[in-house]
Amino acid sequence: MDVEEARARFAVLRGKESAVSAEELDAVWAVLPTVRVEEILGEWQGGEFDTGHPLNGTLQKAGWYGKTFAAVHDAQPLMMRGADGELYSDTEMGKGEASLWMVEFRGEVTATMVYDGRPVFDHFKAVDDHTLMGVMNGKGFGDGPFYYFFLERVRA
Repeated sequence: MDVEEARARFAVLRGKESAVSAEELDAVWAVLPTVRVEEILGEWQGGEFDTGHPLNGTLQKAGWYGKTFAAVHDAQPLMMRGADGELYSDTEMGKGEASLWMVEFRGEVTATMVYDGRPVFDHFKAVDDHTLMGVMNGKGFGDGPFYYFFLERVRA
């Protein structure tokens, strides 16, 4: 699979209303280009792939909107939309906020969000200039199953 095929496959998998296999997502992930921290700064709206991971559906029920990367050491992993429609960073659920680092994952160094209060890493790769694919991993995840998600850049 080349990058264009991976992007097309990503679009198909993202559009599925049924479960997606982690193996299919892994194949797409393997081909996508890595990103640098400075390339992903900004506000992002998120969604998830239903792989049957225990987290599937949890964030949506909590009102998850996405992530904000204001600066390298100023990242909000759990931007939520409150009942009043306003966005806020849920530092209670996230046990703090996060920072961005270049971290090796699966043999490649890519932009990664490191949570302040949890042993969790969100690794990112570029689908295109406005879309990121994410893989959450950390202590207790072992070699998987991982939580797979995507982010769309919010345009001002």
